[in-house]
Amino acid sequence: MTIAIMQPYFMPYIGYWQLIGAVDAFVVYDNIKYTKKGWINRNRFLVNGAEAGFSLPLRKDSDFLDVNQRYLADAFDREDLLNRFREAYRKAPEFSSVMPLLEGIIRNPAANLFEYIFGSICAVCGFLEIKTPLVVSSTIACDHSLKSAERVHAICKALGADTYVNPVGGMELYTKENFASQGINLNFCKALLVEYSQGANPFVPWLSILDVLMFNSKTLIKKKLNEYTIF
Repeated sequence: MTIAIMQPYFMPYIGYWQLIGAVDAFVVYDNIKYTKKGWINRNRFLVNGAEAGFSLPLRKDSDFLDVNQRYLADAFDREDLLNRFREAYRKAPEFSSVMPLLEGIIRNPAANLFEYIFGSICAVCGFLEIKTPLVVSSTIACDHSLKSAERVHAICKALGADTYVNPVGGMELYTKENFASQGINLNFCKALLVEYSQGANPFVPWLSILDVLMFNSKTLIKKKLNEYTIF
């Protein structure tokens, strides 16, 4: 059994979805510390041919809370965010087919940050027909006080996984030898640059999956989900 484990990200780049599709089960961390400068609740999209940021505003709270202990700001204007996306992509070829998906994601009434993001991950997987089971980390019976590689080892063993796949950036954190000592194969997944037409403007890479959805048919995206290498 092959698994991957990732933090929850809101509408992340295509590599996240490639990783989900590459494994037998995908674990989403909910009981992990929220990182203020990370990408959990923010990403980038295309506005007038240039990248721009969007984010989910959060209630002010302790910097030491886990993701599942954080909440969206009471003043979060879901319709305003939807309107930003509508204006940015109203001329995109897949606008009419993607907007209903986006409306369901953004209008999710959940106030809890993890619940809101996890709902978006499930929705996009459903839209792209990615069948990989999604597992919330806190539901796994293991020692969640462990850190780094030891925590990954514990999750793999609890799920009966013999292979763990991590994004290529994890080469600085994990070694194949360390995982092998625990009876687990460690592989790395490298997303290849997925280029596509963004209209008349020069291509801007590595934007949110939102951009990929707006400019590519579902059939083409499903092919692009396989544009990665595992080693």
